Amino acid sequence: MNICVFGASSEQIDKEYLKTAENLGKRIAQKGHGLVFGAGKYGVMGAAVRGAAAEKGKIIGVTPEFFIDMKVVFEDCTELIVTDTMRERKGIMEDKSDAFIICAGGIGTFEEFFEVLTLKQLRRHSKPIVIYNVKGYYNAMLEMLQNAIDRNFMSDDFNRLFTVADTEEQVFEQIENYSPYSYNKYKFLEEK
Repeated sequence: MNICVFGASSEQIDKEYLKTAENLGKRIAQKGHGLVFGAGKYGVMGAAVRGAAAEKGKIIGVTPEFFIDMKVVFEDCTELIVTDTMRERKGIMEDKSDAFIICAGGIGTFEEFFEVLTLKQLRRHSKPIVIYNVKGYYNAMLEMLQNAIDRNFMSDDFNRLFTVADTEEQVFEQIENYSPYSYNKYKFLEEK
C-alpha cells in the first residue's frame, strides 16, 4: 500500500509535530508501505520522509519543477516525479496513493485535505482519509465542519468520509481496518 502524508513544510513549528511525523514515516516503512509525499525536505513532510528513509522505505516524491529550483526537495526518493504545476502534482499524489494521512500543516495542507475529501464526497475515490490530530491541532477545523453540518450545509453522515486519530496506533488501526463508505451527497433528491 502507498500512503500519502500531507503536512507542513515549515520548520518554525513545535518540535512535537516533527517528532511524531518522523515516527510516522518510520512506521509506514516498517509496515512495508510506500510513502507518497510532496517531495519537500523541510517541516512535517521532511520529518516523515527522513523517518521512512531511515528504515529504507519506498519513497515517492512528487514536486513541481520550481521547487527543485528553490532547493527545497528531498533528493533521495526512490522515485521522484517532476510536474509543471501544483495541480498536476496533487493529482499524481492522489492517484499514486491508497490512503491519506493529514498531519498538522498550513494552507497547503488544508487545501490538499479538502481536495481529497471533496473527491471522496463526489465518489471519485473511496480511500481512507485519516486526520492525525497531534496535540489537538485540528480541533478547531473539526468544529468548523460540525458547524456546517449543524446548519445543514452538509449531512450528518459527512463525518463518515474521514476518521480522526490522536495517536500513531490509531492512525494505522483506522487505515488497516478501513471499510469503504458510499456517501451520497445528493440523497436529499431521492427523498423528495
